[in-house]
Amino acid sequence: MTALRTLLQRYVDEGTVPGAVALIARGDRVEVQAVGTAGLGASTPMARDTIFRIASITKPIVAAAVLMLIEDGRTALDDPVARWLPELEKPQVVRTPDAPVDDTVPAVRPITVRHLLESTAGYGFSSDFSRPALAPLFTELKQGPPRPQEVPATDVWMAALARVPLLHQPGEAWLYNTCSELQGILIARVTGRPLDEFLAERIFEPLGMKDTGFAVPGADLGRFTSYYRNSEHGLELVDAPDGQWSTAPAFLSGAGGLVSTVDDWRAFARMLLAEGAGLLSTDSVRAMTTDRLTASQRIGSDLFLEGQGWGYGGGVDIEAAHPWSVPGRYGWVGGTGTSAHLAPATGAVGILLTQVELGGPTPPPLLHDFWQLTKDA
Repeated sequence: MTALRTLLQRYVDEGTVPGAVALIARGDRVEVQAVGTAGLGASTPMARDTIFRIASITKPIVAAAVLMLIEDGRTALDDPVARWLPELEKPQVVRTPDAPVDDTVPAVRPITVRHLLESTAGYGFSSDFSRPALAPLFTELKQGPPRPQEVPATDVWMAALARVPLLHQPGEAWLYNTCSELQGILIARVTGRPLDEFLAERIFEPLGMKDTGFAVPGADLGRFTSYYRNSEHGLELVDAPDGQWSTAPAFLSGAGGLVSTVDDWRAFARMLLAEGAGLLSTDSVRAMTTDRLTASQRIGSDLFLEGQGWGYGGGVDIEAAHPWSVPGRYGWVGGTGTSAHLAPATGAVGILLTQVELGGPTPPPLLHDFWQLTKDA
């Protein structure tokens, strides 16, 4: 039994997860292990082509799509986004991060495409979830664990966001999640096409990512997992295969809406390792996978970044903060229990897909153990 299979089997046997599918690759040497079942008590075993809700490892894919628009000349890094997102033309900012939502000042600069890619537009989560300006993100805008059928249609969502003040001035601080939602909306508005169509044409079809999308077709529901969270009574079902991802949602979430498989995400990772493989320029890939943040922008983000920086759509290891850290490693984790990273210096790819919600921004031991194994492979 390989070290990877032993690791996964241990967590399945302990009841941490019903099952998992993991991939570790370095160049053309690839190991894939599928352990356990697609649901509690399910007879369907995990398989290499099992489909998972990948949550926030959606973010790098959407960021790559924004860079494609920039390369097409449809927009530019320093373009104000209000041209396409007029709801954000005159944003208000809370006077201090802890101020009430009605104690605001005007933004001192426009929100740009660069701010969205760097996640510094002023919208998003900080390490202090009690701040008043964050409450509407959870209550009205349904940020947090993905629940696609509960999110309003894009124009309604944008109108609600326009009523929410920024937590920081544009460009001043890294905040989590909401900027990736705005990237997805920007793509749709710039192109005049639904986000799923653009992603399919420019990324999924060229890379052969045949199982990646915002919903699972009926014919493929037998390969789709159930999704759980931890409760005082053990694992609690959040969503069944015929639930929220069985039909297309009104809001296509660029922050966490996709489903996918290990081989599909590896195809995306291989494109980045091949410096764009003709889909993106080398310069765009290098910009995407390089830390973009200043020290002051990272203040208050340790709960999420854990010693990492941030590229476009994903974290970048910038220091040996943990035993599993690999300087230059790029990727992210998903709140549904997923992880996908690549290391440009070594060509390594590590993808772990499970179906149990993380329950918070701090990755659990299973992910840490997997990252260590990937580093040592």
